[in-house]
Amino acid sequence: MEQIGLDTPLKELIGARTAGRLADKLELATVGDLLRYYPRKYDQRGRLTDLGKLVVGERATVWARVVKVVEKELGHRGPGRGARGRGGGVKHITKVVIGDDHRQLTCTFFNQYHWTKTLPPGTDAMFSGKITKFQTELQMSSPSVAILSDGRGSDGSTENNPIEIIESFPGGVIPVYPLVEGVTQAVLQRSVRLLLDLGPRIEDPVPEVLLAQRGLVDLATALHDIHRPRTQEHLDRAKARLRYDEALSVQLVLARRKALAREFPAEPCPRVPGGLLDAFDANLPFELTAGQRAVGEAIGTDLATIHPMNRLLQGEVGSGKTVVALRAMLQVIDSGRQAVMLAPTEVLAAQHARSLRQVLGPLGRGGELGAPAESTAITLLTGSLPAKARKLALLTIASGQAGIVVGTHALLSEGVFFANLGLIVVDEQHRFGVEQRHALRTKHPDGSPPHVLVMTATPIPRTVAMTVFGDLDTSTLDELPRGRSPIGTTVVPAAEKPAWVERAWQRIREEVGKGHQAYVVCPKIGDGSGEDAAGELFEDGSVAETDSDAEGESTRRAPLAVTQVAAMLRDGPLADLRVGVLHGRLVPAEKDAVMTAFAAGELDVLVATTVIEVGVDVPNATMMVIMDAERFGMSQLHQLRGRVGRGSAPGICLLVTESPEGTPGRFRLAAVAATTDGFELAEADLELRREGNVLGTEQAGKSTALRQLSLLRDRDVIEDARTDAAGLVGDDPAMARWPGLADMVSAVIAEQDQDYLDKG
Repeated sequence: MEQIGLDTPLKELIGARTAGRLADKLELATVGDLLRYYPRKYDQRGRLTDLGKLVVGERATVWARVVKVVEKELGHRGPGRGARGRGGGVKHITKVVIGDDHRQLTCTFFNQYHWTKTLPPGTDAMFSGKITKFQTELQMSSPSVAILSDGRGSDGSTENNPIEIIESFPGGVIPVYPLVEGVTQAVLQRSVRLLLDLGPRIEDPVPEVLLAQRGLVDLATALHDIHRPRTQEHLDRAKARLRYDEALSVQLVLARRKALAREFPAEPCPRVPGGLLDAFDANLPFELTAGQRAVGEAIGTDLATIHPMNRLLQGEVGSGKTVVALRAMLQVIDSGRQAVMLAPTEVLAAQHARSLRQVLGPLGRGGELGAPAESTAITLLTGSLPAKARKLALLTIASGQAGIVVGTHALLSEGVFFANLGLIVVDEQHRFGVEQRHALRTKHPDGSPPHVLVMTATPIPRTVAMTVFGDLDTSTLDELPRGRSPIGTTVVPAAEKPAWVERAWQRIREEVGKGHQAYVVCPKIGDGSGEDAAGELFEDGSVAETDSDAEGESTRRAPLAVTQVAAMLRDGPLADLRVGVLHGRLVPAEKDAVMTAFAAGELDVLVATTVIEVGVDVPNATMMVIMDAERFGMSQLHQLRGRVGRGSAPGICLLVTESPEGTPGRFRLAAVAATTDGFELAEADLELRREGNVLGTEQAGKSTALRQLSLLRDRDVIEDARTDAAGLVGDDPAMARWPGLADMVSAVIAEQDQDYLDKG
């Protein structure tokens, strides 16, 4: 046989049947794929598993002791069919209870009579299967079993027990791998052991000088020790190297993308003296903050170069990002090109169009009688425009008459052509998929890439920014414009103190009595009947999740709906106030009419979904009550409360919840109430929640990208990798000098995740 390498197919080494199963279930096809399928934890031989750490719904391997065995005969007409469909149904159930006096797990076997003798009380064994829960009892149905000690002082040695594999692990440290249906621990452990024993030839793609500089072991050692660590020190060193590989792979993709973007020249848009931007600045009714001026200068410099700008603009809610973006758009228009502002919802797109026209005044009325010569036209394009209005909008865009185009994803559809697209501004970038941003980026007719500015009021933790937006230059607005008022946030525990809820409605009446307005935000649109009951519950179309905060419960009360709460308020505590309703299912004309009425002060209270989350600007609104607040994310709550306190009066935000004290939901709400610093909240959010897959896919096997790297823990590793990637790519985006690094990127990051990063 030829020398075995990381690209050698598994079917040549571990048998076609086993290789086929690993390929089908886990997308593991080569030696490298399997060796980079890392254990999720390590058990110590003889040390029992903490059953309190099991997660319902996940597959797990448990090392535990048998407490008792209970058999039950169901006769010839048991309920349903047997696990293997034999004998017409389940005739016999064996329940093996494992654990200790504090926590237990019930393993259930159907029509398998031998377990009573095989697993007597006192037996130590490994049980692998999916964790389920019935009432308060943790269960595992028909698990695979490896007997370690049979309770009589001897080791298990039945045909199906992988005890010989377990005994072979050095130091008694046993790797436990993530499982899917159809693949057992024994199969993975045996397959990995076979590969390591064969001694594959592993060439290290990372230059030795970098390994020495970072104090890292070579790849061959790391891949061996991650699966069969001799000591904890060897395991730690292996993890450190593999974390670096993941961080470096991500940063290489981003560094290559940044270098390749510079190879495609953009059309420079330098500032034009005496143009539209100068006229706008001269008429500004307020003074720009120091941050707005500094960020504006950086963006202006970017726009004037032959390289396409790719910049991320972060800023707190109300920090003045829109004005910064507008000044960039005017600079581009002065150079004879067009600018686009892409918004995630029709409400926000319409709001932006109105705001831009209001701020620009006569300068935004291009083509109208009496408009200044340097003025430009602003065109709104959304999917719900009537045919005649859409045709007119498309003509003004294609002809170049519209210097500024504002719209939703409708701008991405076929048939939308730009005369000379120079700048794309993406508002609330996290609410657009990479495919959508990529589609707009390629809209320029002659292929010259436009400049891109992506904005977010959802602060991004530094490690996430480096990992997902590492190719972008980042600017931050961390001060609020003058005149903005503070926002006080209070948690209202409705179940414990129902009188506080009544006080919330009274507080709204007091604010309205002072001439102000208020929002009431609900997580759901409809009333739980008809189409809503079928699943389209929330503004984004998602459905209610089970309550992870409530111990021992699998369901909870349905989320409160806009229609339900609005009716209750109109008939009850706010009966004499003018109450309006706003959500995503209203037709566009209704949405616009409601927002216009609220902005004009014709409504006292607006009951809405998260459709008001971003961009809605009504300075007279001073109070917000968020119902079922624990159902919203921390960043979303921060965004929502940013809709109040936008004028001279202080803002008030009440977070109403029925979650009990001490639950994760209450911890999140307490964190939001404790600070108005969005960047501090973003870091706290990262600590409180599971990190998830930042590269856009969440599948089993090879498709799950980052296994060792933690965005919370490994900031230093990511920063080192970013520096190293920039040096390795340099002026060689194809990395011709380092061909092994491209192979490493492919091995560590699945193809679809590379595509996600490439399109960004």
